[in-house]
Amino acid sequence: MPPKRHLTARRVRLGAELRKLREAMGMKSKEAAELLGADSVQMSQIESGVAGVSAQRVRRLAAHYACTDEGLIEALVAMATDRTRGWWEEYRGVLPPVFSDTAEVEHHATALREIVITHVPGLLQTADYARAVYTYMMPGLPESELIPRVEHRMRRRSVIEGDNPTPYETIIHEFALRVRVADRQVAQAQLRQVLERIEAGHATVRVIPTAQDGFAGADASMMHACGPVAQLDTVLRDFPTGTAFIDAEPHLKQLRALFRKVEKASLTAAASRDFIHRLAKEL
Repeated sequence: MPPKRHLTARRVRLGAELRKLREAMGMKSKEAAELLGADSVQMSQIESGVAGVSAQRVRRLAAHYACTDEGLIEALVAMATDRTRGWWEEYRGVLPPVFSDTAEVEHHATALREIVITHVPGLLQTADYARAVYTYMMPGLPESELIPRVEHRMRRRSVIEGDNPTPYETIIHEFALRVRVADRQVAQAQLRQVLERIEAGHATVRVIPTAQDGFAGADASMMHACGPVAQLDTVLRDFPTGTAFIDAEPHLKQLRALFRKVEKASLTAAASRDFIHRLAKEL
């Protein structure tokens, strides 16, 4: 198949998984290429996500790599044959690639689990809240760039609010609920938005109170996007240098354990809802 124009997160992940299977088999790239009647350059393009790969080739490679995990093979075939062009494609060339890649990962996730410490999760933000965050974090950003950022964030919410919503669970620290990124009115509207999403069944929200003993997870923020099989999970973490898409199994194992630890420090969903109701009255 010819090289693709855009390197999307999904194609890059497919190539990475095929490379993992090859390396686990101890096979060199040149050997794998010969199995497909290709050359090393073409194999490199497939494994880097630059070139697409057919379902037939995915199955052939899986067989040669002695992969017997049918669930994983079928998931990789689905990734190879997927031709989805979601709404996020409209923003390629308008916003940095990470915006479209994040929306794409969320769209294909079977479930989303998130931890946020400093801000209300993007999937639950109001437009005024999102605008205030972007304006503060990127001072001097012109309206021509600010507007599509806010619009993109609002459109991301469709993954949990649409006709076939993705199960979404988030753990929010009390600090994130209390901090006023703009003013009192925006803060109140934001809490009402969170409560509305809870009542609508769009989100399961759990709160970590500031008074909680034994919580040292100030840097625990993450988005865990569950794949069709555990091997295809992705964790997104924001760093000063940008957003990292994590898929190495040892790292995923550590981050799953971290999520469970943070979850233990949070209130139940029912207690969290009551907590947010009380907080909304205080503001």
